Amino acid sequence: MHAEIETYERQGFGSTLPLRAPVGLLIVDFVNGFADPAVFGGGNIPQAIARTVPLLAAARARGWAIAHSRIVYADDGADHNIFSLKVPGMLGLKERDANSAIVPELAPQAGELVVRKTVPSAFFGTSLAAWLSQRGVQTLVVAGAVTSGCVRASVVDAMSHGFRPLVVSDCVGDRALGPHEANLFDMGQKYAAVMARDAALEALDAI
Repeated sequence: MHAEIETYERQGFGSTLPLRAPVGLLIVDFVNGFADPAVFGGGNIPQAIARTVPLLAAARARGWAIAHSRIVYADDGADHNIFSLKVPGMLGLKERDANSAIVPELAPQAGELVVRKTVPSAFFGTSLAAWLSQRGVQTLVVAGAVTSGCVRASVVDAMSHGFRPLVVSDCVGDRALGPHEANLFDMGQKYAAVMARDAALEALDAI
């Protein structure tokens, strides 16, 4: 692994990403179905949800723009797509299905955007980029599930839209730790700043 890291360093990956205000927070798919190991959960997702509760409180206290995402398919499955072909159980995430609801401890408040999506990225085919841009967001703090899927897709699209992603490493979770750790490493090398929650808040308070 050390030799592989040296390869990344030699090729110029992993440069520091300077953080700039204003700051926004995106919480990706922390819904009941991803909190439940019997549905789409497992791994370190419960711990990531618990760590995100104080992060969300800090974001609200600091007046950040806050957005949440959910996977929501049409009641009749008319928007069945490639994602649901690969993971058929996703079609069960309907507007009124309990598994599609954001976990109670992270329930949105008035003024916070809730993005409904049928693909991994919270940006693709949604108003999220425009909503963040209207609020002047430069740095986008990202929490959620799962690290290797919807979090990663949202981070790549955030970067592609010109936002500076900051992935909060202990506020994202995955059903398996191998993909979680590999994707944190990869996002930190190519697309985002990656920090634990307390270090991230300290860094953001300094800008």
